Amino acid sequence: MAEQQNGPADEGGWGGGVPPVDAERPQPLHEREAELRSAEEALDRLCRRFAAGGTEIGELLVYTAPGGGGKTSVLDQVRRLAGLRPGCTVLSGRGGQRQTTEPFHVLRQLLLPVLGTLDKEDLAEVFGAWYGIVGPAIGLVPPSDEVERLDPQGVQDGLDYLLSQLAPRRAPLVMVVDDLHWADQESLGWLASFAARTRHLPVLLVFAYRDEYADEARVLQQQIEAQATRRHELRPLNPASVAKLVRAALGEDAEDAFCRQVWAVTAGNPYDTTALLREVHDQCLDPVEANSPQLRDLAAAAKGMTLQHWLAKLGPSTLRFAWAAALLGTDIKQSFAASISAQGTAEADESVRQLRKHRILTSTPSGRLEFVHPLIATSIYQSMPAGTRTGMHGMAATIIENNGGSLLEASRHLLETHPEGDDRMVRKLRAAAAEHLAIGAPEAAQRCLARALSEPPDDDDRAEVLYEAGCAALLTDPGATVNQLKLALSLDPGLSPELRVDAAFRLSEALAHSGEVVEAAEVCRREAEITEPGPGKLRLQALHFMWVAWQRDEEDGQGRSRKLNELASTLTGDTVPERVVRAMCAWDLTLRGESVTKAIELADRALENGRLPKEMGWTNTIWGFELPGLIGLTYAYTDQLARAEKLFSDAVLGFEMSGWSGAHKGFGYFLMGITRFRRGFLVEAEDYLRQGLRISERIAPDIPLQWDVVGVLADTLLARGRSDEAWQLAQKYHFAPPYHPTAMVLPDAPTLYGKLLLARGEHAAAVKVFEEVGEQLTRRGWHNTVWAPWVGHLALALYPTEPDRARVLAARAVALAEDFGSASAIGTALRMQAGLWEGHRAVELLEQAVRWLSQSPASYELACALVDLGAALRKAGQLTDAAEYLYQGMELAQTCGADGLVDRARAELASSVLRPNRLRTLSKEGLSAPEWDVARLAVRGIPPQRIAEQLDLPLSLVQRRLAAVHRKAGSGPEGLAEALGLSDAELSEDGPGRGGDQPGE
Repeated sequence: MAEQQNGPADEGGWGGGVPPVDAERPQPLHEREAELRSAEEALDRLCRRFAAGGTEIGELLVYTAPGGGGKTSVLDQVRRLAGLRPGCTVLSGRGGQRQTTEPFHVLRQLLLPVLGTLDKEDLAEVFGAWYGIVGPAIGLVPPSDEVERLDPQGVQDGLDYLLSQLAPRRAPLVMVVDDLHWADQESLGWLASFAARTRHLPVLLVFAYRDEYADEARVLQQQIEAQATRRHELRPLNPASVAKLVRAALGEDAEDAFCRQVWAVTAGNPYDTTALLREVHDQCLDPVEANSPQLRDLAAAAKGMTLQHWLAKLGPSTLRFAWAAALLGTDIKQSFAASISAQGTAEADESVRQLRKHRILTSTPSGRLEFVHPLIATSIYQSMPAGTRTGMHGMAATIIENNGGSLLEASRHLLETHPEGDDRMVRKLRAAAAEHLAIGAPEAAQRCLARALSEPPDDDDRAEVLYEAGCAALLTDPGATVNQLKLALSLDPGLSPELRVDAAFRLSEALAHSGEVVEAAEVCRREAEITEPGPGKLRLQALHFMWVAWQRDEEDGQGRSRKLNELASTLTGDTVPERVVRAMCAWDLTLRGESVTKAIELADRALENGRLPKEMGWTNTIWGFELPGLIGLTYAYTDQLARAEKLFSDAVLGFEMSGWSGAHKGFGYFLMGITRFRRGFLVEAEDYLRQGLRISERIAPDIPLQWDVVGVLADTLLARGRSDEAWQLAQKYHFAPPYHPTAMVLPDAPTLYGKLLLARGEHAAAVKVFEEVGEQLTRRGWHNTVWAPWVGHLALALYPTEPDRARVLAARAVALAEDFGSASAIGTALRMQAGLWEGHRAVELLEQAVRWLSQSPASYELACALVDLGAALRKAGQLTDAAEYLYQGMELAQTCGADGLVDRARAELASSVLRPNRLRTLSKEGLSAPEWDVARLAVRGIPPQRIAEQLDLPLSLVQRRLAAVHRKAGSGPEGLAEALGLSDAELSEDGPGRGGDQPGE
């Protein structure tokens, strides 16, 4: 059933100052035929295309005019026209000058009436998993006590989902928003972003506003106008239309000269014209030319509407009720206005009657009160004496609370009161800020806390209020967070020991995410020194080590590693801080490339029964998401990719369920992209990384997340054979020296930039990049050839001009990989070394590379090695063996999405006049029965030679099956049993498996 909400008549004399528009009786509008015809045509298109099953059918119409220019009258007619369409649902909202600081005010007007008509089943379908995130924001349910803060981007994403589900159910849907320039920031931000997606939904948006946006909202205004199908600027009325209004109000005998003077003094503004005609009527002035000179003074009085004007017109009692209504804004409860103005029921009824009589207030369809025109509300509000205004705002806040309203609604009135050093006011404002954070409105929380600081709070509480203000700004204004937390840490009396530790952590987090990792580390070091021994001190020490490791130019990296390990050696328990230190040590070992086994062991000990402890969870704000990220990255670079994927998929899910759709979710996509890239699932890696890039773009330009995503995405495009696209991406996002301050961490940006240069054939420039990064990383003691494979790439870049030096470097890369010990590291280093040799030596190195990579989940690297080996064997004249490896390599490259490698293998095969074979599934579910037989023996530690003997198979076939097992399971030998989900009972079984050979193996 269609739902219709009609607002009050606007621009007075358009219909003679009548009550709200009657849906069945159109009101006369002057000179607006084209604008209304545009709306009718848009409605026709919407209904017609929806009935035809169209997809891109939504539109946005915009109407602009100065105050009193006729916007609301046009929107009233649009609502009427839409309401007459069978099945059309009309949602209506309006910005309010007094309610710009009330979060989601406009969205609540739009959505609550229609959502309130849905039953539980429909609500569940419409909201999906977003009920607990969006419901509190739009006032459907109270905020959860368990939520500390919601990410504003998460709330916007939830609203997107809600409308994507609601629109088809109530289609065709018309959303009408008047006075958009006075919309609260939260509603305006979502409406601006939603406007870009309207065309994909059966929705017609109709917005009206003055060009009076606040400076911070100008960008949103531009976004809206860029998406508008039509933008109508309502022009002033011409003299003939004004004459019609004059004669309709004052009689047909009004003289032409008088009518023309009315037009002259009002400049054709509809509202000013109507207001002037009311003054003329009230003054009993005849509409004749002789009285024309008086019109300018009357117009000035009607437009100014001072306290004296309103007092003379309404009397003190009615005016006081009007003041109360003006500060309440829109959708006014008569009982609230009566309480604020200290009037009983009978007196309030009389006030309302008088205000209706003077065409100041009217009723809405919901039975509430509303001003006939917002200019009237503004005039009455501004006529209030300053002291009266402040006192009535205070009364309004108290009355709202006493009548069961929330601090969310009352807080805008609290903001209008004067500071008096009232501790009770400080407590209310702090509580209101907490509620704002719980619905995803951090800017509103910051306003409340800023007002609390100006009260001011007691000296004992000032540092704590500053801490809360800093935390409130963490997601939206890191600069404010830094300033407020620094001040909170400097005060005496200051924060409690627990809050001081947390303030230092959040300060360091804000600094690091802004690229100030050196200062972030120094904050933690300084605070750790003055913190008493215990979990808090250990927390700061661990964070200090992490931020130092993130620095691009660390002075004593090896010394830091030594101190970190010394700290870890003193820890014997399993408390969360101790687990955190182990996680840091695991990542440090990974970067140093010392021992893959030790790194995995430490990462395992950082977990609790294979899972993140609750206190270290992705959405836990005590430690932040970086630390679990380091555990997952340790797994990703030690060939435990299935475990890394599990952690990172939990991260994305956790962020989505908590409504954290900003940098947190983008970071989760980035981590998933790294893992899928490492595993060789290049198509999926590209998809995750592009999602992360989109999130980074809507947050802010040139943030660390964007830099990290662009680097790995460019690397993925290189692997897919799209080197030109990779270079263009790097150029677009300035992925080049000078590197971002955190560019040495996730992952090694200079090495990736060198790879881009190498792919373009710029060997000399690549050599310079690799040598510089090599010197820097060697000084820090970071030798991991998987995370930063600069040595092997430097060898490849040098080979055309310095082959001897290149071969020495390649051998060094192999030695470093062997020191680390992961199969992918050794296999990749051997493959790159083979690129510097010809003939038998190249074949020998590639055969070793294939054997190592067959034990790893790095399927793209294995595909490269197989194709390289096939090409080397073809050159050596061993065509039969060459074809076998080229077949395997091409098949695996196709599965990975490495199109460039497929083309290369195809070209090599063409030389042997051979055709490619079929594709196979690359996941553990795709393991064949013979592969399971080999896997069950391998996880029990049985070497390939003995497996071949037990199964009576050739060793080469066993090795091929083992390679498939590692690829599909996403794990090297260390975590293979867990990746395959094998139980202890299955691991203890003796004897061979159940299956025989598969065709084609």
